[in-house]
Amino acid sequence: MTELAREYGDGLYALAEEENISREVLDQLLSLRSLFREQPDFVRLLSNMSLSKEERVQILDSVLRGQIHPYLLNFLKILCERCALHEYEGCLSAFKALYNQEHGIVEATVTTAVPLDDEQRARMREKLSSMTGKLVVLNEKTDAALMGGVLLEMNGQRYDNTLKNRLKSIHSAMVQGA
Repeated sequence: MTELAREYGDGLYALAEEENISREVLDQLLSLRSLFREQPDFVRLLSNMSLSKEERVQILDSVLRGQIHPYLLNFLKILCERCALHEYEGCLSAFKALYNQEHGIVEATVTTAVPLDDEQRARMREKLSSMTGKLVVLNEKTDAALMGGVLLEMNGQRYDNTLKNRLKSIHSAMVQGA
């Protein structure tokens, strides 16, 4: 994340928190990220330097006015005017990090060979919450190559208890012992 993204994301968070709309703004930021990923041509249009800043801002305004909070719309206009729309993801990351910190939330990415069922998901969330003392939001991924077990990434740490990793360890031990 760039310093610009951190500064803008932090500024938007401070404003949203002051107005007690941080959850609403976060939800809309996440929805916009999905929109931008699904419609890359829209982002390219808003970044097209052959259009004036006023034209790009007008396009943004005509598409999103009434669809998102006015503070968020103005934030996007500022990014557009400053040719910094490419910093959007970083701004979102900065905003989300502050939101999670202030609201006692930790995100964990859990990768398994097959999707977790509801009971496994609940047990995993409960165990991680008791370990961290925070509300845990699980981001789930599947990777059949893991064969079994769990790969957990949380708070910058990686915990690999997968069958693939255990087999790799056994293999390394056998090669070193030979």
